[in-house]
Amino acid sequence: MDRTLKRVLDIVVAASLLVVLAPLLLVLAALVRLKLGAPIFFRQTRIGRDERPFRLIKFRTMRDGAGSDADRLTPFGAWLRATSLDELPELWNILTGRMSLVGPRPLLPEYLPFYTEAEKVRHRMRPGVTGLAQVNGRNALSWDARLALDAEYVKDFSLIADMRILWRTVAVVLQREGISAAGHVTMQRLDVERAKGNP
Repeated sequence: MDRTLKRVLDIVVAASLLVVLAPLLLVLAALVRLKLGAPIFFRQTRIGRDERPFRLIKFRTMRDGAGSDADRLTPFGAWLRATSLDELPELWNILTGRMSLVGPRPLLPEYLPFYTEAEKVRHRMRPGVTGLAQVNGRNALSWDARLALDAEYVKDFSLIADMRILWRTVAVVLQREGISAAGHVTMQRLDVERAKGNP
């Protein structure tokens, strides 16, 4: 029952926010187009519930071309990330059933071979815009800690826990905590770390 209510809540909130925030979304889209050019949106394949791939959509924050992520990240893009405004298009992913308001963050397909059996439970639920890991350190966490929190969320899921996470997310976003890991625009790649034997 809780999971059914969670989906209903996702639809109602996502649809309402898309309507209410439509003017802001249009302004942000225009700014991305002006400062970064086309395309406006960043689309990337991520892994969702039951390990099914889907296309994540966000506002673009980097210039096209060669170079590291840090080199291609623009000041405007950095601001979008710091305020989490780049995540707003994910409301469409929620409305279409690919994501939820709360859940483990959707990660890259290349990471699938590198999860432990305990960590694979993160794919039993829809991925979220925010989650337990995001309100407990976000990208500043180690991969071990982040994935352990994802598994904990799935095992202990409740609507009350979701409400608490959403409330704490507001504080995290306002304080701009854990946006990046030391030395990275976001955080080191899981496949790179674990392939080196350094999870």
